[in-house]
Amino acid sequence: MEKITFFPDGTDGEAVEFYVLEQTRLGGVNYILVTDVEDGDGEALILKDTSQDGEEEGIYAIVEEEEELQAVAQVFQSIMEDVTLE
Repeated sequence: MEKITFFPDGTDGEAVEFYVLEQTRLGGVNYILVTDVEDGDGEALILKDTSQDGEEEGIYAIVEEEEELQAVAQVFQSIMEDVTLE
């Protein structure tokens, strides 16, 4: 499982690591499903790539808008049959 490191705004450069469970592209936008633990049940987040074309590093934001979150969660659940997102 791929592990990625984020440096969120407001954390004084403190790194946060997540494991990538799956990724997809909808409507020209990249989304990743990440978790805080490598194995077992953990907290999961759906992140949206908000970076502009040509940027060297990706910029991701947590998907918070309910309609978008539900649509992307359904896609991830259909891709990963053994995962239930709540």
